[in-house]
Amino acid sequence: MATAVLTAGALLLTSCGDSDSGSSGDGKTLKLWHYEGPNSAMGQAWNEAIKEFKATHPGVKVEFEEKGFEQIQKTAPMVLNSSDAPDVMEYLKGNASAGLLSKQGLLTDLTQEAKARGWDKKLSASVRTTSVYDTNGVMGSGKWYGVPNYAEYTMVYYNKDLFKKYGIAEPKTFDELTAAMDKFVQNKITPLANAGAEYPAQQYLYQLALSKADRAWVDSYQLYKGKTDFHDPAWTYAAETFADWVKKGYIAKTSSSTKAEDAGVSFIQGKSPIFFSGSWWYGRFIDEVKFDWGTFLWPDTQLSPGSGGNIWVVPKGAKNKELAYDFIDITMSKKIQNLLGNKGGVPVAADASAITDPKSKTLIDNFNALSQRDGLAFYPDWPVPGYYDVLVSQTQKLITDSEKPDGYLDALQDAYDKGAPKQ
Repeated sequence: MATAVLTAGALLLTSCGDSDSGSSGDGKTLKLWHYEGPNSAMGQAWNEAIKEFKATHPGVKVEFEEKGFEQIQKTAPMVLNSSDAPDVMEYLKGNASAGLLSKQGLLTDLTQEAKARGWDKKLSASVRTTSVYDTNGVMGSGKWYGVPNYAEYTMVYYNKDLFKKYGIAEPKTFDELTAAMDKFVQNKITPLANAGAEYPAQQYLYQLALSKADRAWVDSYQLYKGKTDFHDPAWTYAAETFADWVKKGYIAKTSSSTKAEDAGVSFIQGKSPIFFSGSWWYGRFIDEVKFDWGTFLWPDTQLSPGSGGNIWVVPKGAKNKELAYDFIDITMSKKIQNLLGNKGGVPVAADASAITDPKSKTLIDNFNALSQRDGLAFYPDWPVPGYYDVLVSQTQKLITDSEKPDGYLDALQDAYDKGAPKQ
């Protein structure tokens, strides 16, 4: 996700390595950063990978510093330019993040390692898109600068118990979804868990646009393979429908100031019957949700936000690059991939028969369905640096009705045109 990982609850990891003894490039220390919550599928898989690394590298210390997602996101360019750079770190994929760092010369070219270790063979084309960047930092072609070892996509999470209580069947069409939301509103329940201060709100809006779009539209917007017009039918429909949903009570006006964690918790607590968000919540919901719940892909559309997961990158200034490559390789192994799949993650190289958990099977089956129809449409904030903040602030205005759809689309067009490469 672009921003996808802002959720997962506990973004700070407690140290599970050794104290700082200074990486000197002697092959005796692996300095590692990642920001997955301990009970997320990724957090559990990476902790197991660390154990495996220690077992296969006797005498090598693993240093884990406590870092949060926001901390890494805001300080990466500065830290990676210093002697404090880790050997391997999880970083946000996409043009505005990993692409920008690769363009600035802050990341190691992994092309040879990807071929030698077979990482290139393990990733499908749509997942591989975010691994490679050209000289302008645009994803999709060029050199390998990162390796995603999980995938992610957005889906509709729904509270089966609440649906049953109000006599609502699982929606199979978009009309049935809106009818379900109407029924909840009639019963004084705000149907959608939402967060205007972070990514969920903009992802609702982007999904609405995608329901009227095609792959060429996505390529124009994300990869600059054409002109993006924010007043086209897809964007216009999305902005107008989103504003209408606020008026209808599907989305609470008070959600303009809430964060992704608040939205997720409102679903966990059974307050909001529907939450459209990413697979990064899946493991946590398995762990914490006490009612009967399920998921389905957004109905009546081929496209949904999704991509390869965040990527392992090796900073240009990393002192122990070989150890970093070894660690990445372990996270791509069948053992770790299968564990990831059974803990509620979306593995990229698991053995399908090894996934035994029923909910995990559903998660992976739905991802495969989306991936096989070339339905991964990345995330709305990816195209240009700083666009995430623009989308947050502008979508908040739609929620509070301090901006109309037309003005909202003008603001998006302006920010996009300023940041996108000149054609």
